Amino acid sequence: MRITKLFIAIVLSLLVFTSCNKYTKVLKSKDYEYKLKMADLYFEQKKYKNAQQLYEELFPIYKGNVKFEELYYKDAYCFYYMKLYSDAENLFKGFLEVFPNSKKAEEVDYMLCLSYYKQSPKLELEQVNTSKAIGMLQSFISRNPESSRIAEATEIIDKCRAKLEFKEYRAADLYYNLGQHRAAALSYTNLLNSYPESTRGDEYKLRILKSYYKFAKLSIVEKQIERYEKVIAEYQDFMDRYPESKLLKDAESYNSLSLNHIKEIKNEQITSSVK
Repeated sequence: MRITKLFIAIVLSLLVFTSCNKYTKVLKSKDYEYKLKMADLYFEQKKYKNAQQLYEELFPIYKGNVKFEELYYKDAYCFYYMKLYSDAENLFKGFLEVFPNSKKAEEVDYMLCLSYYKQSPKLELEQVNTSKAIGMLQSFISRNPESSRIAEATEIIDKCRAKLEFKEYRAADLYYNLGQHRAAALSYTNLLNSYPESTRGDEYKLRILKSYYKFAKLSIVEKQIERYEKVIAEYQDFMDRYPESKLLKDAESYNSLSLNHIKEIKNEQITSSVK
Protein backbone atom coordinates (compact mmCIF):
# COMPACT_ATOMS: atom_id res chain seq x y z
CA MET A 1 0.00 0.00 0.00
CA ARG A 2 2.81 2.38 0.94
CA ILE A 3 4.70 1.48 -2.24
CA THR A 4 1.59 2.25 -4.33
CA LYS A 5 1.14 5.67 -2.68
CA LEU A 6 4.83 6.44 -3.16
CA PHE A 7 4.61 5.45 -6.84
CA ILE A 8 1.57 7.71 -7.37
CA ALA A 9 3.34 10.61 -5.65
CA ILE A 10 6.40 10.16 -7.87
CA VAL A 11 4.29 10.01 -11.03
CA LEU A 12 2.37 13.17 -10.05
CA SER A 13 5.62 14.97 -9.29
CA LEU A 14 7.00 14.02 -12.68
CA LEU A 15 3.85 15.20 -14.42
CA VAL A 16 3.97 18.56 -12.63
CA PHE A 17 7.66 18.94 -13.44
CA THR A 18 7.09 18.05 -17.09
CA SER A 19 4.16 20.47 -17.31
CA CYS A 20 6.15 23.30 -15.72
CA ASN A 21 9.11 22.56 -17.94
CA LYS A 22 6.90 22.64 -21.04
CA TYR A 23 5.30 25.92 -20.01
CA THR A 24 8.75 27.46 -19.44
CA LYS A 25 9.69 26.52 -22.99
CA VAL A 26 6.49 28.15 -24.27
CA LEU A 27 7.31 31.35 -22.39
CA LYS A 28 10.83 31.44 -23.84
CA SER A 29 9.67 30.78 -27.38
CA LYS A 30 9.95 33.58 -29.95
CA ASP A 31 7.31 31.97 -32.14
CA TYR A 32 4.28 34.20 -31.38
CA GLU A 33 1.83 32.12 -33.38
CA TYR A 34 2.89 29.10 -31.34
CA LYS A 35 2.50 31.08 -28.11
CA LEU A 36 -1.00 32.19 -29.10
CA LYS A 37 -1.94 28.63 -29.98
CA MET A 38 -0.67 27.44 -26.59
CA ALA A 39 -2.45 30.27 -24.78
CA ASP A 40 -5.72 29.19 -26.39
CA LEU A 41 -4.99 25.58 -25.45
CA TYR A 42 -4.33 26.52 -21.82
CA PHE A 43 -7.57 28.53 -21.88
CA GLU A 44 -9.52 25.51 -23.11
CA GLN A 45 -7.85 23.38 -20.42
CA LYS A 46 -8.91 25.97 -17.80
CA LYS A 47 -5.29 26.73 -16.95
CA TYR A 48 -6.19 30.40 -16.81
CA LYS A 49 -3.07 31.66 -15.07
CA ASN A 50 -0.84 30.21 -17.79
CA ALA A 51 -3.13 31.45 -20.55
CA GLN A 52 -3.35 34.96 -19.09
CA GLN A 53 0.42 35.35 -18.81
CA LEU A 54 0.80 34.43 -22.47
CA TYR A 55 -2.07 36.68 -23.62
CA GLU A 56 -0.59 39.61 -21.71
CA GLU A 57 2.80 39.08 -23.37
CA LEU A 58 1.12 38.90 -26.79
CA PHE A 59 -0.93 42.10 -26.35
CA PRO A 60 1.59 44.47 -28.01
CA ILE A 61 2.39 41.86 -30.68
CA TYR A 62 -1.18 41.42 -31.91
CA LYS A 63 -2.55 44.91 -31.28
CA GLY A 64 -4.21 46.00 -34.52
CA ASN A 65 -4.25 42.42 -35.81
CA VAL A 66 -7.52 40.63 -36.61
CA LYS A 67 -6.70 38.13 -33.85
CA PHE A 68 -6.44 40.86 -31.21
CA GLU A 69 -10.17 40.95 -30.42
CA GLU A 70 -10.32 37.26 -29.49
CA LEU A 71 -7.08 37.55 -27.52
CA TYR A 72 -8.44 40.54 -25.54
CA TYR A 73 -11.75 38.75 -24.97
CA LYS A 74 -10.11 35.60 -23.56
CA ASP A 75 -7.65 37.58 -21.46
CA ALA A 76 -10.56 39.31 -19.70
CA TYR A 77 -12.22 35.97 -19.05
CA CYS A 78 -8.98 34.59 -17.59
CA PHE A 79 -9.10 37.21 -14.86
CA TYR A 80 -12.80 36.55 -14.27
CA TYR A 81 -12.31 32.80 -13.94
CA MET A 82 -9.36 33.37 -11.59
CA LYS A 83 -11.77 35.46 -9.46
CA LEU A 84 -9.68 38.59 -9.97
CA TYR A 85 -12.84 40.57 -10.56
CA SER A 86 -11.39 44.06 -10.39
CA ASP A 87 -8.91 43.19 -13.15
CA ALA A 88 -11.66 41.47 -15.14
CA GLU A 89 -13.80 44.60 -14.80
CA ASN A 90 -11.02 46.74 -16.29
CA LEU A 91 -10.45 44.30 -19.17
CA PHE A 92 -14.15 43.95 -20.05
CA LYS A 93 -14.54 47.73 -19.90
CA GLY A 94 -11.47 48.15 -22.10
CA PHE A 95 -12.80 45.61 -24.59
CA LEU A 96 -16.01 47.62 -25.05
CA GLU A 97 -13.99 50.79 -25.60
CA VAL A 98 -11.69 49.15 -28.18
CA PHE A 99 -14.38 47.01 -29.88
CA PRO A 100 -17.72 48.87 -29.42
CA ASN A 101 -19.23 47.19 -32.50
CA SER A 102 -18.07 43.67 -31.70
CA LYS A 103 -20.53 40.79 -31.98
CA LYS A 104 -19.44 39.96 -28.43
CA ALA A 105 -20.29 43.46 -27.12
CA GLU A 106 -23.54 42.45 -25.41
CA GLU A 107 -21.92 39.46 -23.73
CA VAL A 108 -18.94 41.50 -22.56
CA ASP A 109 -21.24 44.30 -21.35
CA TYR A 110 -23.03 41.72 -19.22
CA MET A 111 -19.76 40.28 -17.94
CA LEU A 112 -18.72 43.78 -16.90
CA CYS A 113 -21.89 43.97 -14.80
CA LEU A 114 -21.15 40.54 -13.31
CA SER A 115 -17.62 41.65 -12.42
CA TYR A 116 -19.08 44.43 -10.28
CA TYR A 117 -21.59 42.02 -8.76
CA LYS A 118 -18.83 39.57 -7.86
CA GLN A 119 -17.08 42.37 -5.98
CA SER A 120 -20.11 42.88 -3.75
CA PRO A 121 -18.61 42.64 -0.25
CA LYS A 122 -19.76 41.03 2.97
CA LEU A 123 -22.88 42.49 4.55
CA GLU A 124 -20.90 44.29 7.27
CA LEU A 125 -18.96 46.38 4.72
CA GLU A 126 -19.94 49.31 2.51
CA GLN A 127 -22.09 48.17 -0.41
CA VAL A 128 -20.88 50.57 -3.11
CA ASN A 129 -20.25 47.80 -5.64
CA THR A 130 -23.60 46.19 -4.84
CA SER A 131 -25.43 49.43 -5.62
CA LYS A 132 -23.29 49.99 -8.70
CA ALA A 133 -24.03 46.46 -9.94
CA ILE A 134 -27.77 47.15 -9.65
CA GLY A 135 -27.44 50.34 -11.69
CA MET A 136 -25.29 48.68 -14.33
CA LEU A 137 -27.61 45.70 -14.69
CA GLN A 138 -30.63 47.98 -14.99
CA SER A 139 -28.81 49.92 -17.71
CA PHE A 140 -27.90 46.66 -19.43
CA ILE A 141 -31.57 45.63 -19.49
CA SER A 142 -32.54 49.04 -20.94
CA ARG A 143 -29.89 48.79 -23.65
CA ASN A 144 -30.70 45.17 -24.51
CA PRO A 145 -34.47 44.66 -24.07
CA GLU A 146 -34.41 41.49 -26.22
CA SER A 147 -31.41 39.89 -24.52
CA SER A 148 -31.60 36.28 -23.36
CA ARG A 149 -29.70 37.41 -20.24
CA ILE A 150 -32.49 39.63 -18.89
CA ALA A 151 -34.01 36.95 -16.65
CA GLU A 152 -30.66 36.25 -15.00
CA ALA A 153 -29.88 39.98 -14.75
CA THR A 154 -33.23 40.61 -13.05
CA GLU A 155 -32.60 37.78 -10.60
CA ILE A 156 -29.21 39.25 -9.66
CA ILE A 157 -30.76 42.70 -9.19
CA ASP A 158 -33.29 41.15 -6.81
CA LYS A 159 -30.47 39.46 -4.85
CA CYS A 160 -28.57 42.73 -4.61
CA ARG A 161 -31.62 44.64 -3.45
CA ALA A 162 -32.39 41.96 -0.86
CA LYS A 163 -28.84 42.31 0.43
CA LEU A 164 -29.10 46.10 0.70
CA GLU A 165 -32.52 45.77 2.33
CA PHE A 166 -31.22 43.38 4.96
CA LYS A 167 -28.27 45.67 5.70
CA GLU A 168 -30.65 48.60 6.31
CA TYR A 169 -32.84 46.36 8.43
CA ARG A 170 -29.90 45.39 10.64
CA ALA A 171 -28.95 49.05 11.05
CA ALA A 172 -32.49 49.92 12.17
CA ASP A 173 -32.49 46.93 14.53
CA LEU A 174 -29.25 48.15 16.06
CA TYR A 175 -30.85 51.50 16.93
CA TYR A 176 -33.81 49.65 18.44
CA ASN A 177 -31.64 47.32 20.54
CA LEU A 178 -29.59 50.27 21.79
CA GLY A 179 -32.78 51.93 23.01
CA GLN A 180 -32.61 54.75 20.46
CA HIS A 181 -36.27 54.33 19.60
CA ARG A 182 -36.88 57.51 17.59
CA ALA A 183 -33.83 56.81 15.43
CA ALA A 184 -35.07 53.22 15.03
CA ALA A 185 -38.53 54.39 13.96
CA LEU A 186 -37.05 56.73 11.36
CA SER A 187 -34.71 53.99 10.09
CA TYR A 188 -37.55 51.47 9.75
CA THR A 189 -39.59 54.16 7.95
CA ASN A 190 -36.75 54.82 5.50
CA LEU A 191 -36.40 51.07 5.01
CA LEU A 192 -40.08 50.70 4.17
CA ASN A 193 -39.98 53.68 1.82
CA SER A 194 -36.92 52.27 0.05
CA TYR A 195 -38.43 48.80 -0.33
CA PRO A 196 -42.24 49.28 -0.46
CA GLU A 197 -42.62 46.00 -2.36
CA SER A 198 -40.82 43.99 0.35
CA THR A 199 -42.53 40.85 1.62
CA ARG A 200 -41.56 42.03 5.11
CA GLY A 201 -43.31 45.38 4.78
CA ASP A 202 -45.87 44.71 7.51
CA GLU A 203 -43.07 43.59 9.85
CA TYR A 204 -41.21 46.87 9.27
CA LYS A 205 -44.41 48.81 9.85
CA LEU A 206 -45.03 47.02 13.13
CA ARG A 207 -41.50 47.85 14.23
CA ILE A 208 -42.19 51.51 13.45
CA LEU A 209 -45.22 51.29 15.74
CA LYS A 210 -43.25 49.60 18.53
CA SER A 211 -40.41 52.08 18.26
CA TYR A 212 -42.68 55.13 18.41
CA TYR A 213 -44.60 53.57 21.29
CA LYS A 214 -41.45 53.01 23.34
CA PHE A 215 -40.23 56.48 22.43
CA ALA A 216 -43.53 57.96 23.68
CA LYS A 217 -43.52 55.90 26.87
CA LEU A 218 -40.02 57.06 27.81
CA SER A 219 -40.75 60.70 27.02
CA ILE A 220 -41.51 63.43 29.54
CA VAL A 221 -45.23 63.72 30.32
CA GLU A 222 -45.61 67.00 28.42
CA LYS A 223 -44.57 65.25 25.19
CA GLN A 224 -46.36 61.94 25.64
CA ILE A 225 -49.81 62.72 24.21
CA GLU A 226 -48.32 64.07 20.99
CA ARG A 227 -46.06 61.03 20.67
CA TYR A 228 -48.77 58.48 21.46
CA GLU A 229 -50.86 60.16 18.77
CA LYS A 230 -48.02 59.41 16.37
CA VAL A 231 -48.37 55.71 17.25
CA ILE A 232 -52.11 55.89 16.53
CA ALA A 233 -51.46 57.57 13.17
CA GLU A 234 -48.96 54.86 12.26
CA TYR A 235 -51.53 52.22 13.21
CA GLN A 236 -54.07 53.79 10.85
CA ASP A 237 -51.47 53.66 8.10
CA PHE A 238 -50.74 50.01 8.98
CA MET A 239 -54.42 49.11 8.54
CA ASP A 240 -54.59 50.92 5.20
CA ARG A 241 -51.50 49.18 3.87
CA TYR A 242 -51.83 45.71 5.34
CA PRO A 243 -55.49 45.01 6.18
CA GLU A 244 -54.93 41.24 5.86
CA SER A 245 -51.64 41.09 7.78
CA LYS A 246 -51.10 38.41 10.43
CA LEU A 247 -49.46 41.13 12.50
CA LEU A 248 -52.57 43.29 12.63
CA LYS A 249 -53.49 42.17 16.17
CA ASP A 250 -50.03 43.15 17.42
CA ALA A 251 -50.44 46.55 15.78
CA GLU A 252 -53.88 46.90 17.37
CA SER A 253 -52.40 46.28 20.81
CA TYR A 254 -50.01 49.25 20.47
CA ASN A 255 -52.87 51.39 19.23
CA SER A 256 -55.02 50.40 22.25
CA LEU A 257 -52.19 50.97 24.69
CA SER A 258 -51.57 54.42 23.21
CA LEU A 259 -55.25 55.36 23.43
CA ASN A 260 -55.35 54.22 27.07
CA HIS A 261 -52.22 56.18 27.95
CA ILE A 262 -53.65 59.33 26.37
CA LYS A 263 -56.88 58.86 28.36
CA GLU A 264 -54.94 58.37 31.60
CA ILE A 265 -52.79 61.44 31.02
CA LYS A 266 -55.83 63.58 30.23
CA ASN A 267 -57.66 62.30 33.33
CA GLU A 268 -54.64 63.15 35.47
CA GLN A 269 -54.54 66.60 33.94
CA ILE A 270 -58.22 67.13 34.73
CA THR A 271 -57.74 65.88 38.31
CA SER A 272 -54.74 68.16 38.78
CA SER A 273 -56.62 71.19 37.48
CA VAL A 274 -59.57 70.49 39.83
CA LYS A 275 -57.25 70.32 42.83
